[in-house]
Amino acid sequence: MSSAAENEDAAPGKQSEEKTYKKTASSAIKGAIQLGIGYTVGNLTSKPERDVLMQDFYVVESVFLPSEGSNLTPAHHYPDFRFKTYAPLAFRYFRELFGIKPDDYLYSICSEPLIELSNPGASGSLFFVTSDDEFIIKTVQHKEAEFLQKLLPGYYMNLNQNPRTLLPKFYGLYCMQSGGINIRIVVMNNVLPRSMRMHFTYDLKGSTYKRRASRKEREKSNPTFKDLDFLQDMHEGLYFDTETYNALMKTLQRDCRVLESFKIMDYSLLLGIHILDHSLKDKEEESSQNVPDAKRPGMQKVLYSTAMESIQGPGKSGDGIIAENADTMGGIPAKSHKGEKLLLFMGIIDILQSYRLMKKLEHSWKALVYDGDTVSVHRPSFYADRFLKFMNSRVFKKIQALKASPSKKWCNSIAALKATSQEIVSSVSQEWKDEKHDLLTEGQSFSSLDEEALGSRHRPDLVPSTPSLFEAASLATTISSSSLYVSEHCPQDRTTLYSNSKGLPSSSTFTLEEGTIYLTAEPNAMEVQDDSASVLDVYL
Repeated sequence: MSSAAENEDAAPGKQSEEKTYKKTASSAIKGAIQLGIGYTVGNLTSKPERDVLMQDFYVVESVFLPSEGSNLTPAHHYPDFRFKTYAPLAFRYFRELFGIKPDDYLYSICSEPLIELSNPGASGSLFFVTSDDEFIIKTVQHKEAEFLQKLLPGYYMNLNQNPRTLLPKFYGLYCMQSGGINIRIVVMNNVLPRSMRMHFTYDLKGSTYKRRASRKEREKSNPTFKDLDFLQDMHEGLYFDTETYNALMKTLQRDCRVLESFKIMDYSLLLGIHILDHSLKDKEEESSQNVPDAKRPGMQKVLYSTAMESIQGPGKSGDGIIAENADTMGGIPAKSHKGEKLLLFMGIIDILQSYRLMKKLEHSWKALVYDGDTVSVHRPSFYADRFLKFMNSRVFKKIQALKASPSKKWCNSIAALKATSQEIVSSVSQEWKDEKHDLLTEGQSFSSLDEEALGSRHRPDLVPSTPSLFEAASLATTISSSSLYVSEHCPQDRTTLYSNSKGLPSSSTFTLEEGTIYLTAEPNAMEVQDDSASVLDVYL
């Protein structure tokens, strides 16, 4: 918001403070971009759709746009320039892959003036964003544009197989020629939406050599910090639920493997952090200042462009971190070490740096002076491993599952005790039935059975012999006391199991007290009415 205010304050002196790139004013570059893309995309509509061939990646179309206009181009108040379009058919195919229709592409780029952003890096490139927040337009050097053109077939083959990725998505490569100067630009997906305020922005490489924001960068209204700043500010890392964390790390590993296969290094993870606890205050400030954001449409135009979509995340607020009705703008829910609720926006940027001769020499020289493992320039395999290790161990962390509360332990232990006791009593009952059956088959007289089995009816002072139940007691006492948890908060301090089984001449009681199971037997004058019943009740 402050940046918008600064731009308004600087309006009277805009002509003297306007940025230049290769001695060309940024206003002229923005005008040429809109005129050139408007012409080339409109011209593509007359060409029939077909499969992309290998030679389509190396086609370059050119058109001359004089200031006075021509039969094909409109008049304009910028210097004469020539506009080149690289691989137009290939880029049209890939825009369709991400659901970008030609009319939407033209409307986003050409309907409203492009918004210039402050330069977050040290490359000196200019950055523009469309008014609807969908696309970023960046100026690139000749070697970067050349590398991207060579990279297109293999890179987009991978992107076609897996459109959900944190790698940048390039939607067009163009070149503006004016006065003997070539200005090359790429159109990419926007990682950080302007309508969601980023309270912290980091450019992370996994390197520690000179990876701290400069004093000049810190003085900006929205500075971009680096690795050492992150370790200082977020020393405990950022926490995700298990599902989101696994999806994020899987996506990063896959993307780094792709970059390593193309011998790409020196890339960064651009990370924007929005603190939800500050959202209410921010919205109050934005309501009076942020007029352009009100024009932003409610639905996105580009498929897989949000952070949550890019990591193949669940698409929901994990672990109840964010309310369902919150406008997350596709951010990834997370928590800070302070317990603050966050929304994260991220993407891998600056992938057009290959490990060529100059980079090898740069690493060799820095390795002689400094620790070679800490400098940013490194061979692709080492760079990818260090990048992933830094993200996995220092930046992103998984929320550990909470331990079960004592009440849950108590319930689980009682359930386990009940199940075990049911098995014991069932086996005892079956054993008693088998034993009685054997005695009957051996021809034992009913009189002897009456003496033992029915003696309790006539002689209540006698305790019948029940060897199988005592064996059950010895089995029950083998239950490990570690599986029986007695909570201090429970008002009861003992658990009693009553068993009433077929053929048992007495009521036998199992008592759980201080982790031990005791067995007592009492005379019972009542006969068992139901021969098929075998009941186990637990009283707490």
